[in-house]
Amino acid sequence: MVTRTLPDELLDDIDRYQRLLEKVEAGEIDEDSFKITRLNNGIYGQRQGENKMMVRIKLPYGSIQPDQLDVLADVAEDYSRGWGHITTRQNIQFHFVPLKRTPELLRKLAAAGLTTREACGDTVRNITGCHLAGACPYEVLDISAWAEAAFRHFLRHPYAQRLPRKFKINFSGCATDCGQAAFNDIGVIAVMRPRADGGMEAGFKVLIGGGLSANPHPAQALEEFTTRELLLPTMEAILRTFDHYGNRDNKLRARMKWLVDSMGIDQLRERILKERRLLIASVTYVDGIPEIVKQAGDAPAGVNTRQAPTAVGELNRGVRVELGGRHTAFERWERANVVRGVAKGTVSAYAWARLGDITAEQFRALASLQREVGADVRVTNRQNFVFRGLTEDQLRTVYERLAVIDMAEPGAELARDVVSCPGADTCNLAVTQSRGLAGAIGDALERAGLAETDGVRINISGCTHSCGQHHIADIGLFGAERRAHGKSAPGYQMLLGGHLGAMEVEFASKALRLPAKRTAEAVVAVVGRYAHERNAGETFAGWLERAGDTKSIAESLKHLDEFPDPDEAPEYYIDYDETGPFSGEVGIGECAGV
Repeated sequence: MVTRTLPDELLDDIDRYQRLLEKVEAGEIDEDSFKITRLNNGIYGQRQGENKMMVRIKLPYGSIQPDQLDVLADVAEDYSRGWGHITTRQNIQFHFVPLKRTPELLRKLAAAGLTTREACGDTVRNITGCHLAGACPYEVLDISAWAEAAFRHFLRHPYAQRLPRKFKINFSGCATDCGQAAFNDIGVIAVMRPRADGGMEAGFKVLIGGGLSANPHPAQALEEFTTRELLLPTMEAILRTFDHYGNRDNKLRARMKWLVDSMGIDQLRERILKERRLLIASVTYVDGIPEIVKQAGDAPAGVNTRQAPTAVGELNRGVRVELGGRHTAFERWERANVVRGVAKGTVSAYAWARLGDITAEQFRALASLQREVGADVRVTNRQNFVFRGLTEDQLRTVYERLAVIDMAEPGAELARDVVSCPGADTCNLAVTQSRGLAGAIGDALERAGLAETDGVRINISGCTHSCGQHHIADIGLFGAERRAHGKSAPGYQMLLGGHLGAMEVEFASKALRLPAKRTAEAVVAVVGRYAHERNAGETFAGWLERAGDTKSIAESLKHLDEFPDPDEAPEYYIDYDETGPFSGEVGIGECAGV
Protein backbone atom coordinates (compact mmCIF):
# COMPACT_ATOMS: atom_id res chain seq x y z
CA MET A 1 0.00 0.00 0.00
CA VAL A 2 1.48 3.35 -1.09
CA THR A 3 1.48 6.26 1.36
CA ARG A 4 0.94 9.56 -0.45
CA THR A 5 1.98 13.04 0.67
CA LEU A 6 0.82 15.92 -1.50
CA PRO A 7 3.40 18.60 -2.43
CA ASP A 8 3.32 21.83 -0.41
CA GLU A 9 2.89 23.76 -3.65
CA LEU A 10 -0.71 22.53 -3.85
CA LEU A 11 -1.59 24.70 -0.84
CA ASP A 12 -0.03 27.69 -2.64
CA ASP A 13 -2.23 26.84 -5.63
CA ILE A 14 -5.34 26.94 -3.42
CA ASP A 15 -4.30 30.33 -2.02
CA ARG A 16 -3.88 31.65 -5.54
CA TYR A 17 -7.24 30.17 -6.56
CA GLN A 18 -8.92 31.96 -3.64
CA ARG A 19 -7.30 35.29 -4.50
CA LEU A 20 -8.50 35.05 -8.10
CA LEU A 21 -12.00 34.06 -6.98
CA GLU A 22 -12.12 37.14 -4.74
CA LYS A 23 -11.09 39.29 -7.72
CA VAL A 24 -13.92 37.80 -9.79
CA GLU A 25 -16.39 38.58 -7.02
CA ALA A 26 -15.02 42.14 -6.82
CA GLY A 27 -15.38 42.59 -10.57
CA GLU A 28 -11.64 42.99 -11.09
CA ILE A 29 -11.36 40.07 -13.51
CA ASP A 30 -14.04 38.40 -15.61
CA GLU A 31 -15.34 34.86 -15.18
CA ASP A 32 -13.94 33.68 -18.54
CA SER A 33 -10.42 34.58 -17.43
CA PHE A 34 -10.94 32.79 -14.12
CA LYS A 35 -12.52 29.70 -15.69
CA ILE A 36 -9.22 28.10 -16.70
CA THR A 37 -7.95 28.32 -13.12
CA ARG A 38 -11.26 27.01 -11.80
CA LEU A 39 -11.24 24.01 -14.14
CA ASN A 40 -7.58 23.24 -13.45
CA ASN A 41 -8.57 23.02 -9.80
CA GLY A 42 -11.35 20.51 -10.52
CA ILE A 43 -14.29 22.90 -10.19
CA TYR A 44 -16.83 22.45 -12.99
CA GLY A 45 -19.95 24.53 -13.64
CA GLN A 46 -23.36 22.82 -13.61
CA ARG A 47 -26.34 23.37 -15.85
CA GLN A 48 -28.18 25.01 -12.94
CA GLY A 49 -25.76 27.97 -12.98
CA GLU A 50 -26.09 30.39 -10.07
CA ASN A 51 -22.58 29.51 -8.86
CA LYS A 52 -23.54 25.88 -8.20
CA MET A 53 -20.47 23.76 -8.90
CA MET A 54 -19.40 20.16 -9.32
CA VAL A 55 -16.18 19.35 -7.46
CA ARG A 56 -14.22 16.39 -8.85
CA ILE A 57 -11.75 14.66 -6.52
CA LYS A 58 -8.98 12.52 -8.01
CA LEU A 59 -8.37 9.04 -6.65
CA PRO A 60 -5.32 7.84 -8.60
CA TYR A 61 -5.86 4.20 -9.71
CA GLY A 62 -8.86 4.22 -7.32
CA SER A 63 -6.82 4.07 -4.12
CA ILE A 64 -8.43 5.48 -0.96
CA GLN A 65 -7.80 5.38 2.80
CA PRO A 66 -10.35 5.26 5.68
CA ASP A 67 -9.58 8.80 6.89
CA GLN A 68 -10.25 10.03 3.37
CA LEU A 69 -13.58 8.21 3.27
CA ASP A 70 -14.52 10.01 6.50
CA VAL A 71 -13.62 13.35 4.93
CA LEU A 72 -15.76 12.56 1.89
CA ALA A 73 -18.67 11.89 4.24
CA ASP A 74 -18.17 15.34 5.74
CA VAL A 75 -18.02 16.89 2.27
CA ALA A 76 -21.28 15.17 1.27
CA GLU A 77 -23.07 16.58 4.31
CA ASP A 78 -21.48 20.01 4.64
CA TYR A 79 -21.03 21.08 1.02
CA SER A 80 -23.27 18.94 -1.20
CA ARG A 81 -26.55 16.98 -1.21
CA GLY A 82 -25.62 14.26 1.29
CA TRP A 83 -24.05 11.96 -1.28
CA GLY A 84 -21.26 11.74 -3.86
CA HIS A 85 -20.90 10.00 -7.20
CA ILE A 86 -18.17 7.61 -8.40
CA THR A 87 -17.12 8.25 -11.99
CA THR A 88 -15.93 5.80 -14.63
CA ARG A 89 -12.44 7.31 -14.20
CA GLN A 90 -12.14 6.55 -10.48
CA ASN A 91 -12.96 10.07 -9.30
CA ILE A 92 -15.51 11.10 -6.68
CA GLN A 93 -17.77 14.01 -7.65
CA PHE A 94 -19.92 16.23 -5.44
CA HIS A 95 -22.57 18.50 -6.91
CA PHE A 96 -24.30 21.76 -5.95
CA VAL A 97 -21.26 23.04 -4.07
CA PRO A 98 -21.42 26.86 -3.69
CA LEU A 99 -18.56 28.46 -5.61
CA LYS A 100 -17.75 30.75 -2.68
CA ARG A 101 -17.06 27.75 -0.43
CA THR A 102 -14.75 25.92 -2.83
CA PRO A 103 -11.44 27.29 -1.39
CA GLU A 104 -12.22 25.99 2.10
CA LEU A 105 -13.31 22.66 0.59
CA LEU A 106 -10.05 22.33 -1.35
CA ARG A 107 -8.08 22.91 1.87
CA LYS A 108 -10.15 20.33 3.73
CA LEU A 109 -9.41 17.78 1.02
CA ALA A 110 -5.70 18.64 0.90
CA ALA A 111 -5.41 18.08 4.65
CA ALA A 112 -6.56 14.50 4.04
CA GLY A 113 -4.13 13.94 1.14
CA LEU A 114 -6.82 14.43 -1.52
CA THR A 115 -6.64 16.80 -4.45
CA THR A 116 -8.83 18.12 -7.22
CA ARG A 117 -5.86 19.61 -9.06
CA GLU A 118 -6.13 18.90 -12.81
CA ALA A 119 -9.28 16.81 -12.39
CA CYS A 120 -10.88 19.00 -15.09
CA GLY A 121 -9.66 21.29 -17.85
CA ASP A 122 -7.10 20.79 -20.61
CA THR A 123 -4.75 18.89 -18.32
CA VAL A 124 -3.48 15.40 -17.54
CA ARG A 125 -6.56 14.00 -15.83
CA ASN A 126 -6.75 11.39 -13.07
CA ILE A 127 -4.37 8.47 -13.63
CA THR A 128 -6.55 5.36 -13.64
CA GLY A 129 -5.69 1.70 -13.30
CA CYS A 130 -6.83 -1.86 -12.58
CA HIS A 131 -8.71 -1.92 -9.29
CA LEU A 132 -7.45 -5.46 -8.68
CA ALA A 133 -3.79 -4.58 -9.33
CA GLY A 134 -1.69 -6.61 -6.90
CA ALA A 135 -4.53 -9.07 -6.36
CA CYS A 136 -5.19 -10.24 -9.91
CA PRO A 137 -4.43 -13.85 -10.90
CA TYR A 138 -3.44 -12.84 -14.43
CA GLU A 139 -1.30 -9.74 -13.99
CA VAL A 140 2.23 -9.48 -15.34
CA LEU A 141 3.10 -6.56 -13.05
CA ASP A 142 1.33 -4.84 -10.18
CA ILE A 143 0.80 -1.47 -11.82
CA SER A 144 -0.15 0.34 -8.58
CA ALA A 145 3.24 1.95 -7.92
CA TRP A 146 3.64 2.78 -11.62
CA ALA A 147 0.30 4.60 -11.66
CA GLU A 148 1.35 6.39 -8.46
CA ALA A 149 4.66 7.39 -10.08
CA ALA A 150 2.82 8.76 -13.13
CA PHE A 151 0.38 10.67 -10.90
CA ARG A 152 3.24 12.29 -8.98
CA HIS A 153 5.24 13.04 -12.11
CA PHE A 154 2.47 14.79 -14.01
CA LEU A 155 0.78 16.58 -11.08
CA ARG A 156 1.56 20.28 -11.61
CA HIS A 157 3.94 19.31 -14.43
CA PRO A 158 4.57 22.41 -16.61
CA TYR A 159 3.41 20.55 -19.73
CA ALA A 160 0.22 19.33 -18.04
CA GLN A 161 -1.42 22.72 -17.50
CA ARG A 162 -2.42 24.20 -20.88
CA LEU A 163 -2.66 21.31 -23.31
CA PRO A 164 -4.63 21.50 -26.58
CA ARG A 165 -7.26 19.34 -24.87
CA LYS A 166 -7.72 17.00 -21.91
CA PHE A 167 -5.35 14.04 -21.70
CA LYS A 168 -6.18 10.64 -20.18
CA ILE A 169 -3.81 7.90 -19.00
CA ASN A 170 -4.80 4.35 -17.99
CA PHE A 171 -2.82 1.39 -16.63
CA SER A 172 -3.61 -2.32 -16.92
CA GLY A 173 -1.60 -5.16 -15.41
CA CYS A 174 -2.33 -7.69 -18.16
CA ALA A 175 -3.99 -8.18 -21.53
CA THR A 176 -7.40 -8.56 -19.89
CA ASP A 177 -7.26 -4.74 -19.70
CA CYS A 178 -9.56 -4.13 -16.74
CA GLY A 179 -7.89 -0.71 -16.53
CA GLN A 180 -9.29 0.15 -19.98
CA ALA A 181 -6.00 1.16 -21.61
CA ALA A 182 -7.20 0.40 -25.14
CA PHE A 183 -9.18 3.62 -25.67
CA ASN A 184 -7.17 6.37 -24.00
CA ASP A 185 -4.61 9.00 -24.98
CA ILE A 186 -1.98 6.82 -23.30
CA GLY A 187 -2.77 3.24 -22.37
CA VAL A 188 -0.13 1.23 -20.52
CA ILE A 189 -0.41 -2.58 -20.38
CA ALA A 190 2.08 -4.82 -18.60
CA VAL A 191 3.49 -7.52 -20.91
CA MET A 192 6.37 -10.02 -21.08
CA ARG A 193 9.03 -10.57 -23.73
CA PRO A 194 11.70 -13.27 -24.03
CA ARG A 195 15.29 -12.38 -23.12
CA ALA A 196 18.38 -13.53 -24.99
CA ASP A 197 19.28 -15.82 -22.06
CA GLY A 198 15.98 -17.68 -22.40
CA GLY A 199 14.25 -15.96 -19.48
CA MET A 200 11.37 -13.49 -19.59
CA GLU A 201 11.43 -9.74 -19.03
CA ALA A 202 8.44 -7.80 -17.72
CA GLY A 203 7.74 -4.41 -19.23
CA PHE A 204 4.95 -2.56 -21.00
CA LYS A 205 3.11 -2.13 -24.25
CA VAL A 206 2.26 1.56 -24.60
CA LEU A 207 -0.82 2.44 -26.64
CA ILE A 208 -1.55 5.94 -27.95
CA GLY A 209 -4.33 7.98 -29.52
CA GLY A 210 -7.45 6.24 -28.25
CA GLY A 211 -10.66 7.97 -27.23
CA LEU A 212 -14.44 7.70 -26.98
CA SER A 213 -16.84 10.68 -27.20
CA ALA A 214 -18.96 10.92 -30.36
CA ASN A 215 -16.17 9.54 -32.56
CA PRO A 216 -14.48 6.60 -30.82
CA HIS A 217 -10.94 5.63 -31.82
CA PRO A 218 -9.01 2.56 -30.66
CA ALA A 219 -5.55 3.22 -29.26
CA GLN A 220 -2.58 1.97 -31.31
CA ALA A 221 0.75 0.58 -30.16
CA LEU A 222 3.67 2.99 -30.01
CA GLU A 223 6.23 0.16 -30.05
CA GLU A 224 6.15 -3.55 -29.30
CA PHE A 225 7.86 -3.33 -25.93
CA THR A 226 8.81 -0.48 -23.59
CA THR A 227 11.19 -1.28 -20.76
CA ARG A 228 10.36 -0.38 -17.17
CA GLU A 229 13.27 2.10 -17.17
CA LEU A 230 11.85 3.95 -20.18
CA LEU A 231 8.17 4.04 -19.25
CA LEU A 232 7.95 7.52 -17.67
CA PRO A 233 10.21 9.14 -20.31
CA THR A 234 8.01 7.56 -22.98
CA MET A 235 4.85 8.92 -21.40
CA GLU A 236 6.34 12.41 -21.09
CA ALA A 237 7.53 12.29 -24.70
CA ILE A 238 3.98 11.46 -25.81
CA LEU A 239 2.58 14.33 -23.76
CA ARG A 240 5.13 16.80 -25.11
CA THR A 241 4.44 15.72 -28.69
CA PHE A 242 0.72 16.23 -28.16
CA ASP A 243 1.39 19.68 -26.69
CA HIS A 244 3.60 20.65 -29.66
CA TYR A 245 1.37 19.39 -32.48
CA GLY A 246 -2.17 19.13 -31.09
CA ASN A 247 -4.92 21.29 -32.63
CA ARG A 248 -5.32 24.46 -30.56
CA ASP A 249 -7.72 26.12 -33.01
CA ASN A 250 -10.59 23.61 -32.97
CA LYS A 251 -11.46 21.90 -29.68
CA LEU A 252 -13.75 19.49 -31.49
CA ARG A 253 -10.67 17.99 -33.16
CA ALA A 254 -8.10 18.61 -30.46
CA ARG A 255 -7.82 15.26 -28.68
CA MET A 256 -4.81 13.08 -29.42
CA LYS A 257 -6.94 10.71 -31.50
CA TRP A 258 -7.33 13.49 -34.06
CA LEU A 259 -3.57 13.99 -34.12
CA VAL A 260 -3.28 10.35 -35.18
CA ASP A 261 -5.76 11.05 -37.98
CA SER A 262 -4.13 14.28 -39.21
CA MET A 263 -0.45 13.29 -38.85
CA GLY A 264 -0.66 9.55 -39.40
CA ILE A 265 0.43 6.94 -36.89
CA ASP A 266 3.87 6.36 -38.44
CA GLN A 267 4.92 10.00 -38.37
CA LEU A 268 3.47 10.43 -34.89
CA ARG A 269 5.50 7.45 -33.63
CA GLU A 270 8.65 8.90 -35.19
CA ARG A 271 8.18 12.26 -33.47
CA ILE A 272 7.41 10.70 -30.09
CA LEU A 273 10.48 8.46 -30.18
CA LYS A 274 12.66 11.40 -31.23
CA GLU A 275 11.24 13.43 -28.33
CA ARG A 276 12.03 10.56 -25.97
CA ARG A 277 15.61 10.27 -27.24
CA LEU A 278 16.25 13.97 -26.59
CA LEU A 279 14.31 14.16 -23.33
CA ILE A 280 17.41 13.21 -21.37
CA ALA A 281 18.43 16.89 -21.57
CA SER A 282 15.29 18.00 -19.68
CA VAL A 283 15.16 18.63 -15.93
CA THR A 284 11.94 16.57 -15.86
CA TYR A 285 13.63 13.44 -17.21
CA VAL A 286 13.19 10.39 -14.98
CA ASP A 287 16.38 8.35 -15.08
CA GLY A 288 15.54 4.67 -14.64
CA ILE A 289 12.88 3.10 -12.46
CA PRO A 290 11.01 5.70 -10.33
CA GLU A 291 11.85 5.74 -6.64
CA ILE A 292 8.28 4.96 -5.55
CA VAL A 293 8.35 1.77 -7.67
CA LYS A 294 11.64 0.74 -6.08
CA GLN A 295 10.16 1.29 -2.62
CA ALA A 296 6.71 -0.27 -3.11
CA GLY A 297 7.64 -2.92 -5.66
CA ASP A 298 5.71 -4.11 -8.69
CA ALA A 299 5.85 -7.88 -8.38
CA PRO A 300 2.62 -9.51 -9.57
CA ALA A 301 0.22 -11.35 -7.31
CA GLY A 302 1.09 -14.50 -9.23
CA VAL A 303 0.04 -15.93 -12.54
CA ASN A 304 -2.81 -18.40 -12.84
CA THR A 305 -1.36 -20.95 -15.25
CA ARG A 306 -4.58 -22.95 -15.48
CA GLN A 307 -6.49 -20.50 -17.64
CA ALA A 308 -5.75 -17.43 -19.75
CA PRO A 309 -7.99 -14.35 -19.57
CA THR A 310 -10.21 -13.84 -22.59
CA ALA A 311 -12.13 -10.62 -22.04
CA VAL A 312 -12.34 -7.72 -19.66
CA GLY A 313 -14.16 -8.75 -16.51
CA GLU A 314 -13.47 -12.45 -17.02
CA LEU A 315 -11.40 -12.66 -13.85
CA ASN A 316 -14.18 -10.97 -11.87
CA ARG A 317 -16.78 -13.58 -12.61
CA GLY A 318 -15.25 -16.59 -10.92
CA VAL A 319 -18.10 -19.11 -10.64
CA ARG A 320 -21.15 -18.47 -12.79
CA VAL A 321 -24.14 -17.23 -10.83
CA GLU A 322 -26.97 -19.74 -11.04
CA LEU A 323 -30.34 -18.09 -11.51
CA GLY A 324 -33.01 -19.53 -9.30
CA GLY A 325 -30.57 -21.65 -7.31
CA ARG A 326 -31.14 -22.38 -3.64
CA HIS A 327 -28.45 -20.18 -2.18
CA THR A 328 -28.47 -17.96 0.88
CA ALA A 329 -28.03 -14.22 0.46
CA PHE A 330 -24.43 -14.53 1.65
CA GLU A 331 -23.72 -17.36 -0.78
CA ARG A 332 -25.14 -15.36 -3.70
CA TRP A 333 -22.98 -12.37 -2.74
CA GLU A 334 -19.89 -14.51 -2.24
CA ARG A 335 -20.29 -16.27 -5.59
CA ALA A 336 -20.82 -13.00 -7.49
CA ASN A 337 -18.73 -10.40 -5.63
CA VAL A 338 -15.65 -12.23 -4.32
CA VAL A 339 -12.50 -12.63 -6.44
CA ARG A 340 -9.73 -15.03 -5.50
CA GLY A 341 -6.22 -14.83 -6.86
CA VAL A 342 -5.31 -18.45 -7.45
CA ALA A 343 -1.54 -18.27 -7.23
CA LYS A 344 -1.14 -16.34 -3.97
CA GLY A 345 -4.55 -16.88 -2.45
CA THR A 346 -5.56 -13.21 -2.46
CA VAL A 347 -9.18 -12.52 -1.53
CA SER A 348 -11.05 -9.40 -2.71
CA ALA A 349 -14.71 -8.47 -2.32
CA TYR A 350 -16.87 -5.89 -4.07
CA ALA A 351 -19.18 -3.43 -2.37
CA TRP A 352 -21.87 -2.60 -4.90
CA ALA A 353 -22.93 1.06 -5.22
CA ARG A 354 -26.26 1.57 -6.96
CA LEU A 355 -25.78 4.06 -9.82
CA GLY A 356 -22.33 4.80 -8.39
CA ASP A 357 -23.84 6.94 -5.63
CA ILE A 358 -22.47 6.89 -2.05
CA THR A 359 -24.19 8.58 0.90
CA ALA A 360 -22.40 10.16 3.85
CA GLU A 361 -23.54 7.25 6.02
CA GLN A 362 -22.10 4.76 3.53
CA PHE A 363 -18.78 6.63 3.29
CA ARG A 364 -18.39 6.43 7.07
CA ALA A 365 -19.44 2.80 7.26
CA LEU A 366 -16.94 1.87 4.54
CA ALA A 367 -14.20 3.70 6.46
CA SER A 368 -15.08 1.82 9.63
CA LEU A 369 -15.09 -1.51 7.80
CA GLN A 370 -11.76 -0.75 6.13
CA ARG A 371 -10.20 -0.14 9.55
CA GLU A 372 -11.82 -3.23 11.04
CA VAL A 373 -10.54 -5.68 8.43
CA GLY A 374 -7.33 -3.84 7.52
CA ALA A 375 -8.15 -3.90 3.81
CA ASP A 376 -6.73 -1.98 0.90
CA VAL A 377 -9.75 -0.30 -0.73
CA ARG A 378 -10.13 1.01 -4.26
CA VAL A 379 -12.95 2.39 -6.35
CA THR A 380 -13.57 0.72 -9.71
CA ASN A 381 -14.30 2.05 -13.17
CA ARG A 382 -17.74 0.45 -12.87
CA GLN A 383 -18.55 2.74 -9.95
CA ASN A 384 -18.13 0.28 -7.09
CA PHE A 385 -15.68 -0.29 -4.22
CA VAL A 386 -13.46 -3.33 -3.83
CA PHE A 387 -11.93 -4.50 -0.53
CA ARG A 388 -8.59 -6.20 -1.18
CA GLY A 389 -6.19 -8.19 1.00
CA LEU A 390 -8.93 -10.00 2.91
CA THR A 391 -8.84 -13.42 4.49
CA GLU A 392 -11.49 -16.08 3.95
CA ASP A 393 -12.74 -15.80 7.52
CA GLN A 394 -13.33 -12.03 7.09
CA LEU A 395 -15.82 -12.44 4.24
CA ARG A 396 -18.84 -13.00 6.48
CA THR A 397 -18.01 -9.83 8.44
CA VAL A 398 -17.58 -7.82 5.25
CA TYR A 399 -20.89 -9.06 3.90
CA GLU A 400 -22.79 -8.32 7.11
CA ARG A 401 -21.40 -4.78 7.39
CA LEU A 402 -22.19 -4.07 3.73
CA ALA A 403 -25.71 -5.47 4.07
CA VAL A 404 -26.51 -2.92 6.79
CA ILE A 405 -25.74 -0.05 4.37
CA ASP A 406 -27.40 -1.62 1.28
CA MET A 407 -24.12 -2.36 -0.49
CA ALA A 408 -24.19 -6.16 -0.35
CA GLU A 409 -26.25 -6.87 -3.45
CA PRO A 410 -24.58 -9.38 -5.79
CA GLY A 411 -23.82 -6.60 -8.24
CA ALA A 412 -20.28 -6.45 -9.59
CA GLU A 413 -20.20 -7.58 -13.22
CA LEU A 414 -23.86 -8.63 -13.18
CA ALA A 415 -26.71 -7.09 -15.16
CA ARG A 416 -27.86 -4.90 -12.26
CA ASP A 417 -24.43 -3.22 -12.26
CA VAL A 418 -25.65 -0.46 -14.58
CA VAL A 419 -23.11 2.33 -15.18
CA SER A 420 -24.37 5.86 -15.76
CA CYS A 421 -22.95 9.36 -16.04
CA PRO A 422 -24.70 12.11 -13.99
CA GLY A 423 -26.73 13.09 -17.06
CA ALA A 424 -29.09 16.06 -17.23
CA ASP A 425 -29.38 16.09 -13.43
CA THR A 426 -26.31 18.36 -13.40
CA CYS A 427 -24.34 18.22 -16.68
CA ASN A 428 -24.47 21.10 -19.17
CA LEU A 429 -24.04 18.80 -22.15
CA ALA A 430 -26.47 16.02 -21.27
CA VAL A 431 -29.70 15.68 -23.24
CA THR A 432 -31.45 13.16 -20.99
CA GLN A 433 -31.69 12.00 -17.38
CA SER A 434 -29.42 8.97 -17.75
CA ARG A 435 -29.43 8.25 -14.00
CA GLY A 436 -33.21 7.98 -14.04
CA LEU A 437 -33.08 5.49 -16.88
CA ALA A 438 -30.34 3.50 -15.12
CA GLY A 439 -32.58 3.16 -12.08
CA ALA A 440 -35.53 2.14 -14.24
CA ILE A 441 -33.44 -0.53 -16.01
CA GLY A 442 -32.21 -1.89 -12.69
CA ASP A 443 -35.76 -2.10 -11.35
CA ALA A 444 -37.05 -3.74 -14.55
CA LEU A 445 -34.29 -6.37 -14.45
CA GLU A 446 -35.13 -7.12 -10.81
CA ARG A 447 -38.81 -7.62 -11.65
CA ALA A 448 -37.90 -9.88 -14.57
CA GLY A 449 -35.58 -12.02 -12.42
CA LEU A 450 -32.62 -11.06 -14.64
CA ALA A 451 -30.65 -8.73 -12.34
CA GLU A 452 -28.10 -11.44 -11.51
CA THR A 453 -27.41 -12.40 -15.11
CA ASP A 454 -23.65 -12.39 -15.53
CA GLY A 455 -21.58 -11.63 -18.62
CA VAL A 456 -23.53 -8.55 -19.71
CA ARG A 457 -22.53 -4.94 -19.10
CA ILE A 458 -24.95 -2.02 -19.45
CA ASN A 459 -23.61 1.54 -19.75
CA ILE A 460 -25.57 4.76 -20.22
CA SER A 461 -24.55 8.30 -21.22
CA GLY A 462 -26.87 11.30 -21.25
CA CYS A 463 -25.50 12.43 -24.62
CA THR A 464 -23.10 11.31 -27.36
CA HIS A 465 -19.93 12.19 -25.46
CA SER A 466 -19.66 8.80 -23.72
CA CYS A 467 -18.83 9.80 -20.15
CA GLY A 468 -20.84 6.68 -19.29
CA GLN A 469 -18.66 4.71 -21.75
CA HIS A 470 -21.61 3.39 -23.79
CA HIS A 471 -19.30 2.51 -26.71
CA ILE A 472 -17.55 -0.32 -24.80
CA ALA A 473 -20.62 -1.94 -23.22
CA ASP A 474 -22.44 -5.10 -24.26
CA ILE A 475 -25.54 -2.90 -24.18
CA GLY A 476 -24.80 0.80 -24.55
CA LEU A 477 -27.27 3.68 -24.53
CA PHE A 478 -26.89 7.41 -25.12
CA GLY A 479 -29.50 10.13 -24.78
CA ALA A 480 -30.98 11.97 -27.76
CA GLU A 481 -33.89 14.29 -28.44
CA ARG A 482 -36.74 12.71 -30.39
CA ARG A 483 -39.66 14.36 -32.21
CA ALA A 484 -43.09 12.76 -32.25
CA HIS A 485 -46.58 14.16 -32.90
CA GLY A 486 -45.04 17.62 -33.20
CA LYS A 487 -43.51 17.46 -29.72
CA SER A 488 -40.04 17.00 -28.29
CA ALA A 489 -39.48 13.80 -26.31
CA PRO A 490 -36.58 12.06 -24.50
CA GLY A 491 -35.05 9.12 -26.34
CA TYR A 492 -32.03 6.84 -26.50
CA GLN A 493 -29.86 5.23 -29.12
CA MET A 494 -29.16 1.59 -28.27
CA LEU A 495 -25.79 0.08 -29.21
CA LEU A 496 -24.78 -3.57 -28.89
CA GLY A 497 -21.59 -5.61 -28.76
CA GLY A 498 -18.87 -3.39 -27.29
CA HIS A 499 -16.09 -5.11 -25.35
CA LEU A 500 -12.41 -5.03 -24.35
CA GLY A 501 -9.84 -7.79 -24.27
CA ALA A 502 -6.47 -8.98 -25.60
CA MET A 503 -5.26 -5.34 -25.70
CA GLU A 504 -7.95 -4.46 -28.24
CA VAL A 505 -11.29 -2.70 -28.10
CA GLU A 506 -14.42 -3.45 -30.12
CA PHE A 507 -16.81 -0.53 -30.14
CA ALA A 508 -20.53 -1.25 -29.99
CA SER A 509 -22.66 -0.96 -33.13
CA LYS A 510 -25.84 1.08 -33.37
CA ALA A 511 -29.01 -0.98 -33.08
CA LEU A 512 -32.07 1.28 -32.93
CA ARG A 513 -33.50 4.41 -31.33
CA LEU A 514 -36.09 4.12 -28.58
CA PRO A 515 -38.39 6.31 -26.51
CA ALA A 516 -36.84 6.80 -23.06
CA LYS A 517 -39.89 5.25 -21.40
CA ARG A 518 -39.56 2.02 -23.42
CA THR A 519 -35.79 1.64 -23.22
CA ALA A 520 -35.84 -0.40 -20.01
CA GLU A 521 -38.28 -2.82 -21.66
CA ALA A 522 -35.92 -3.18 -24.62
CA VAL A 523 -32.92 -3.85 -22.34
CA VAL A 524 -34.86 -6.52 -20.45
CA ALA A 525 -35.74 -8.19 -23.76
CA VAL A 526 -32.09 -8.32 -24.86
CA VAL A 527 -30.77 -9.50 -21.48
CA GLY A 528 -33.54 -12.09 -21.32
CA ARG A 529 -32.67 -13.52 -24.72
CA TYR A 530 -28.98 -13.67 -23.84
CA ALA A 531 -29.66 -15.35 -20.50
CA HIS A 532 -31.86 -18.05 -22.03
CA GLU A 533 -30.14 -18.60 -25.40
CA ARG A 534 -26.43 -18.51 -24.54
CA ASN A 535 -24.31 -21.61 -24.53
CA ALA A 536 -22.17 -22.56 -21.55
CA GLY A 537 -19.36 -20.02 -21.18
CA GLU A 538 -20.54 -17.97 -24.15
CA THR A 539 -19.84 -14.24 -24.05
CA PHE A 540 -22.42 -11.62 -24.98
CA ALA A 541 -20.45 -10.84 -28.15
CA GLY A 542 -20.40 -14.53 -29.09
CA TRP A 543 -24.13 -14.88 -28.50
CA LEU A 544 -24.83 -11.67 -30.43
CA GLU A 545 -23.01 -12.94 -33.48
CA ARG A 546 -24.77 -16.30 -33.30
CA ALA A 547 -28.18 -14.66 -32.75
CA GLY A 548 -27.98 -12.74 -36.01
CA ASP A 549 -25.89 -9.72 -34.96
CA THR A 550 -27.05 -6.21 -34.11
CA LYS A 551 -29.43 -5.71 -37.03
CA SER A 552 -31.38 -8.84 -36.20
CA ILE A 553 -31.76 -7.85 -32.54
CA ALA A 554 -32.78 -4.34 -33.58
CA GLU A 555 -35.48 -5.72 -35.87
CA SER A 556 -36.93 -7.78 -33.02
CA LEU A 557 -37.25 -4.60 -30.92
CA LYS A 558 -38.60 -2.31 -33.64
CA HIS A 559 -42.14 -2.42 -32.24
CA LEU A 560 -40.86 -0.57 -29.14
CA ASP A 561 -39.85 2.49 -31.17
CA GLU A 562 -43.29 4.07 -31.11
CA PHE A 563 -44.53 7.23 -29.41
CA PRO A 564 -48.22 7.25 -28.47
CA ASP A 565 -50.34 10.36 -28.76
CA PRO A 566 -49.31 12.93 -26.09
CA ASP A 567 -52.87 13.16 -24.77
CA GLU A 568 -53.06 9.38 -24.29
CA ALA A 569 -49.58 8.89 -22.76
CA PRO A 570 -48.09 12.24 -21.63
CA GLU A 571 -45.39 10.43 -19.62
CA TYR A 572 -43.56 9.65 -22.89
CA TYR A 573 -42.85 13.37 -23.26
CA ILE A 574 -41.49 13.86 -19.73
CA ASP A 575 -38.02 12.59 -18.83
CA TYR A 576 -37.20 10.47 -15.80
CA ASP A 577 -37.00 12.47 -12.56
CA GLU A 578 -38.69 15.46 -14.22
CA THR A 579 -42.19 16.90 -13.80
CA GLY A 580 -42.50 19.20 -16.80
CA PRO A 581 -42.33 18.73 -20.58
CA PHE A 582 -39.02 17.52 -22.00
CA SER A 583 -36.62 20.03 -23.49
CA GLY A 584 -33.58 19.01 -25.52
CA GLU A 585 -31.74 22.27 -24.89
CA VAL A 586 -28.18 21.90 -23.61
CA GLY A 587 -25.67 24.36 -22.22
CA ILE A 588 -22.06 25.13 -23.04
CA GLY A 589 -19.68 22.37 -21.97
CA GLU A 590 -16.64 23.22 -19.86
CA CYS A 591 -14.65 20.04 -19.43
CA ALA A 592 -16.34 17.12 -21.18
CA GLY A 593 -17.05 16.39 -24.77
CA VAL A 594 -16.12 19.67 -26.47
